[in-house]
Amino acid sequence: MKLKKHIACILGISLMLTGCGRAPKTSSESDSTTEPEAVTEEFYDTEELSPIQETVTEFITTAPVTAKAETTAVTASAAVTTAAQNQKIEDSSDGVNNDDSEEPADDGGSDDDNSYEPQQQSYEPAVTTKRYVHTTAARHTTAVRTTTTVTTTTINHDPSPNEVLNELSLEQKVGQMFMVTPEAITGISPMREVGNGTKNALAAYPVGGIIYFAQNLTSKNQIKAMISNTQSYSRSACGVGLFTAVDEEGGTVARCAQKLGTASFYDMAYYGRDNDYGTAYDIGSALGRDLHSLGFNVDFAPVADVNICSGNELGDRIFSSDPDVVANMVCGVTKGLQDNGVCATLKHFPGLGAEDGNTHTNSTVVIDRSVEELRETEFVPFKAAIENGADFVMVGHQTVTGFGDDLPCDLSYTAVTEMLRGELGFDGIAVTDAHQMNTISKVYSSGEAAKLAIKAGMDIILMPVDYRQAIDEVCRAVRSGEIPESRIDESVMRILTQKYQLGLLKR
Repeated sequence: MKLKKHIACILGISLMLTGCGRAPKTSSESDSTTEPEAVTEEFYDTEELSPIQETVTEFITTAPVTAKAETTAVTASAAVTTAAQNQKIEDSSDGVNNDDSEEPADDGGSDDDNSYEPQQQSYEPAVTTKRYVHTTAARHTTAVRTTTTVTTTTINHDPSPNEVLNELSLEQKVGQMFMVTPEAITGISPMREVGNGTKNALAAYPVGGIIYFAQNLTSKNQIKAMISNTQSYSRSACGVGLFTAVDEEGGTVARCAQKLGTASFYDMAYYGRDNDYGTAYDIGSALGRDLHSLGFNVDFAPVADVNICSGNELGDRIFSSDPDVVANMVCGVTKGLQDNGVCATLKHFPGLGAEDGNTHTNSTVVIDRSVEELRETEFVPFKAAIENGADFVMVGHQTVTGFGDDLPCDLSYTAVTEMLRGELGFDGIAVTDAHQMNTISKVYSSGEAAKLAIKAGMDIILMPVDYRQAIDEVCRAVRSGEIPESRIDESVMRILTQKYQLGLLKR
């Protein structure tokens, strides 16, 4: 009996020395020098480890470029003796840094001193395989565990135009196709500052843009604040910023120069006499710098009409009676504006230079020109500036006999889709002239004119008499099938693409 007790005692001491008589360490008991387990292992033994005996290894990456490993010390299924630890085999050829545990990368992708950086630009996580020898009195088991847990964090980014389009309701999409005055939004005139009235109105009918006139301007700081606050209200309403426009041609049509003392110029006919592209570019650059500094991102300039008839409503606002001179000067001003962050607008397609009337005051203005005559003269400046990247084209209310439909051009499919889009290849934003002008408002209701303009291929309806009625009627036309929603999406995609380039989709 004593012999048996001695044998049991010896066996107990032996078991303690080999580690079989101890409870496994918990992760809190692990030595501080325990190296983190690798991301990828293989487990050949079918015997499962208990929750106390294992710790899961996670691999966390930040999309799309930087990868960052968060490693956790893993305890073997039983305590490993000093001799067994010496048998540990590592394959660390991928160069994982085994410093103290790391924090996952934040959304901005910033890394701390312990962060893991891959040796090569790669989307694949680095892999380290470790083998642990588990020794017991009864048998020897070689275990290698595989853990491939990948967590991807999302980095904040500016949404694409397509993402924004998919987020907008029908009413919000249609609203993007309207540009109105501050007074139309609130019913207060003149508007020189904005508050809850503007905020609530934009929440109910979020439009795509606002045009400002001289009556809205009192000082540079005033208009900066007005535009900034209105932009904030628009973003709150639909997540999209506004086109903020003004007529700043230079000469007699120059709201900011006249009210705020920004760069001023003579009428464009004065500069057209010299036909100097550099001068035209400098004019556009000066206008662009001033407008951009005030918060404007669209200028309804330059005038691309050719001076054909002395009775037209534009006069010296036109560069020249020579279409090539107009083309040269218009391209210069357009480039100067757009190089300074302001969208240029060619106007008034297909040209008002041959009119003998006034679209502001007359119910109908008819221009008797064939398509061939337009190609030889009026189309020349528009085509040149379109090929040089003009962002906007304004389509006028004149009726051109050569199109054969007896419609104002901004309501004419022939003028907009077949000529401007098709023949001249314009895929930018087509905006109507103001629908408050008599050639539209004396003949059509706001809703009817808006629907005709959209069917013709227009992207933005400028200043309807009643923009709420117009938006409602367009939405009803879409729901009834009169206007395909794809026609709306086509225009809104153009609008959002331009706004993306201007930084108006940032969240």
